[in-house]
Amino acid sequence: MATSNGHANGNGEANGHTPINHESSELTVPIWINGKEEQLSSTFDVINPSTGKVAWKSASATNEDAARAVEAAQAALPAWRKTKAAYRRDIFLKAATILESRAEEYGKFMQIETGSGEGFSTHFNIPVSVNLLRDVAGRIATITATMPECAEEGRTAMVIKEPYGVVFGIAPWNAPYILGFRACVYALAAGNTTVLKGPELAPRCYWAIGKVLQEAGLPDGCVNVLAYPPSEAPVITKAIIEHPHIKKINFTGSTMVGSILSSICGKALKPCLMELGGKNSAIVLEDADLDLAAKECAFGSFFHAGQICMSTDRILAHTSILPAFKEKLFAAISSTFPSSPSPSQVMVNAAGVKKTKSLVTSALDSGAKVVYGTLGADEESNTRMRPIVVEGIQKGMDFYSEEAFGPAVGIVEVRSSEEAVDVMNDTGYGLSAAVFTRDLGVGIRIARGIESGAVHINRMTVHDEAGLPHGGVGRSGWGRFNATVGIEEFLKSKSITWMD
Repeated sequence: MATSNGHANGNGEANGHTPINHESSELTVPIWINGKEEQLSSTFDVINPSTGKVAWKSASATNEDAARAVEAAQAALPAWRKTKAAYRRDIFLKAATILESRAEEYGKFMQIETGSGEGFSTHFNIPVSVNLLRDVAGRIATITATMPECAEEGRTAMVIKEPYGVVFGIAPWNAPYILGFRACVYALAAGNTTVLKGPELAPRCYWAIGKVLQEAGLPDGCVNVLAYPPSEAPVITKAIIEHPHIKKINFTGSTMVGSILSSICGKALKPCLMELGGKNSAIVLEDADLDLAAKECAFGSFFHAGQICMSTDRILAHTSILPAFKEKLFAAISSTFPSSPSPSQVMVNAAGVKKTKSLVTSALDSGAKVVYGTLGADEESNTRMRPIVVEGIQKGMDFYSEEAFGPAVGIVEVRSSEEAVDVMNDTGYGLSAAVFTRDLGVGIRIARGIESGAVHINRMTVHDEAGLPHGGVGRSGWGRFNATVGIEEFLKSKSITWMD
């Protein structure tokens, strides 16, 4: 049995919490089933992308383990769905306090497993997750019934909201605490129980999610956290989705995988929430504050090495301000992400670097040109890449329409706001967008014409907070996390009528 620190061979205290952040191939991260940490006979290595070395191992769940997790969630459901709003609220508030107290420790897990910087892990992911827990805690009591008027004289109706049952959440590695908590907490708030499948790249971060909720008093079986490698994922994930106790699925990840999973859900006639990729663009109009636009676009493009679903992939700049904007953009990039003496940012694996460079190379072969950065720059490892800006991106290039998910942004020259909106809507994606203009009325008009889940005026495309619905349209998915609508996603309506 593992200790309270998420490993099997440390010096953890049975009734306390001893922070341990060091790496060791002797450590094994357990899974969570029915409120207990479990070590399994099969494991897989977890690689630190900053060093290329094994950070620790993770227990690897089998089909049988997954079935036990679902059964545990089903067994916990009858009691949990009957709990009062105040009871659930207090658990989430306590979880927020616990998570906040372990920001440095759990932030370090994220740095080791994903290669993220301290700013994105300890000082962003943890605080945002803390706020998410507190926000959803305060919204649970807003779940209410209604009593609409019936057409028939003497008939009364009541429409109540009930949990679906057991919800299966699948979340990624790039913002593990925000996306992991989100994948289970809204369902739990609505009275469902959950099975949470974490990524093979960040199992210790997801172990920490289970630990926080368990210590906060969440009853056994309400959240069960699994990990397994990609080689096992198709079979195990399909089996979980098709399990008769699973009533709804939520997935955050790539459009390609989302398409596969939604197909499985469709065949099983099970509802699913899909938060997928984005080809997010920022429009810079002729009247924009160029200093502000440059700063926001630089950060939106290259924060966390561009490995955020809302990262800016394209900048649609008006032809009249393009030369001046580029000069300011390059200065903002150099200031925020200096090439020396700082090392370049780390991507989670070499495959991400290869994909991003391939998109850039393909664009160059079709006539685009690199106007900032060096595509073949020497790096400390094959998981590092410096910012690249490509100009001359046109329709027909892969870079025009395919998500980069890396530190590369393309500039598209436009001659009007109408053309900018047409280009913005020409990818099939619709997760996040930005518009830079000094005229709020113009910004709102453009925002209303953009097919996207969110549009941010005079701020970068990267923005997500607990009080705002989050999700996409088209190839970016459907359904919404966050705020009250995030709880409503995991409730179903039932009409009850009677004669007076």
